[in-house]
Amino acid sequence: MAKPRILITRKWPDACEARVRRDYDVVLNETDEPLSQDDLQEALGRFDAVCPTVTDRFSAHLLSKAAKTKLIGNFGVGFNHIDVDAAEEAGITVTNTPGVLTDCTADLAMTLMLMVTRRAGEGERLVRAGDWHGWKPTQLVGARLTGKTLGIVGMGRIGIATARRAQAGFGMNVVYYNRSEVSPERLDGLKAERLDDIDAVCEAADIVSLHLPGGGANSKVLDAGRIAKIGPEGFLVNTARGDVVDEPALIDALHSGALGGAGLDVYAAEPHVPEPLRALDNVVLLPHLGSATAETREAMGHMVLDNLDAFFAGRDVPNPVR
Repeated sequence: MAKPRILITRKWPDACEARVRRDYDVVLNETDEPLSQDDLQEALGRFDAVCPTVTDRFSAHLLSKAAKTKLIGNFGVGFNHIDVDAAEEAGITVTNTPGVLTDCTADLAMTLMLMVTRRAGEGERLVRAGDWHGWKPTQLVGARLTGKTLGIVGMGRIGIATARRAQAGFGMNVVYYNRSEVSPERLDGLKAERLDDIDAVCEAADIVSLHLPGGGANSKVLDAGRIAKIGPEGFLVNTARGDVVDEPALIDALHSGALGGAGLDVYAAEPHVPEPLRALDNVVLLPHLGSATAETREAMGHMVLDNLDAFFAGRDVPNPVR
């Protein structure tokens, strides 16, 4: 019996590529260059499963022409680059990789909080440029985390993990907004107050950290009004998806001083980062590193393959997005 034919759209960890070579008739992306829309369209007609990443966009138009593919095994937890409604209509199962990247993404959220509040990016640039001439009492004075209020928007796995780190490590107060109730068991040992809406979180928090899915109703959910509520002494951190923030409004707020600073790992039109954003000193910019540890990326690849194994064995997939 012929093995299912699989496309892996980007370079994966060696152990995961070895496993997929062993178990499937696979085409790998040896150059690690992003595939074009034409490439993806062709793939949907040639492969039983396609395993994309956030760099691969599957629109309704693209999916309506899918001739062969019956599974999209996404390498990543976020899936707003895939029109899931259109996939469902085309009879395509979509899976993702939740859970395994929780700790690493929460760690990165804390990294960004520390970098932006303590002006670490500015300091490193100063040293690298050879412009540091020694310690002085007023140089690059920032803000401490201890005792501040952290506002979490999206109290899922990563939001909870971030809140636990902030409270246990820095004694931060935690407020949050989540669309649905969070069970007391998931918050066990964490002192966190649920507020009525995102506006209330932005008003109450010194630092707002975003942990909600991208796309749909969440597009630009952090708009100019909500950014203004965080205030000139407040900070915004985003490790979720770039489109959940109104990027031009964020740039305006950072430039005018209406927002104290921001730490970003994601952007609205990756890999494009607007030049006005890159020109600002009061923002830390990272290249989508949320899950970028060897342990996590390997676990993500194996989770994708666990979904493939189940699907082609006729079992329920472990991680359907619906």
